[in-house]
Amino acid sequence: MSKAGYHESRLVHDRKRDVVWKALWRYYFSKRIRPDDCVLDLGCGYGEFINNVRARRRIAVDSWDGMPDHLDDGVEPIVGSVTDLSRIEHGAVDFAFSSNLFEHLTRDALAECLKQLKPRLSSRGTLTTLQPNYRYCASEYFDDFTHVSVWSHVSLPDFLTANGYDVLEVRPRFLPLTVKSRLPVSPTLIGAYLASPVKPLGKQMLIVARPRRS
Repeated sequence: MSKAGYHESRLVHDRKRDVVWKALWRYYFSKRIRPDDCVLDLGCGYGEFINNVRARRRIAVDSWDGMPDHLDDGVEPIVGSVTDLSRIEHGAVDFAFSSNLFEHLTRDALAECLKQLKPRLSSRGTLTTLQPNYRYCASEYFDDFTHVSVWSHVSLPDFLTANGYDVLEVRPRFLPLTVKSRLPVSPTLIGAYLASPVKPLGKQMLIVARPRRS
């Protein structure tokens, strides 16, 4: 199956995602990414995250060859696997991010991705990942036929630790699982959801980690 086939069947472009990512930038990521940062989006897909980022340098990696067509001017596209980050300089990246990526990778592939990323992070560089949390979405987890690995807010931090990262933050319920519903999506509602200590339907986790310092 081609990546194009996956985007035509399971990951069709949805304008609701644009609304979600604009709101996530406004209410969350803009407070954690500096204007002088270099930001790396691993498995960027349609580029909804990286297109909304305001930073000195923006890099997007995805194996889908249609990805560059969806990126804004100024975003550097790298078409290739996240297990080969050789085109990115060592120490260049201040904020690495992935959304709904790690469940598509085998454990060996994820370990290689983390290994490749480590030297490319700056002295203050971190990895933030947004993921389906199997603990809260087991019945829907494999509705996506390309999911190959199971991760929860317990197992993924443990895996990061085992692969040389220190886990800084774990939010087991950060966002609902999907925008594929009839519920309205609005920036105001998303901002209120992020600010609320109660997360109804929260089935995606957010984890922040950095390479362990020797």
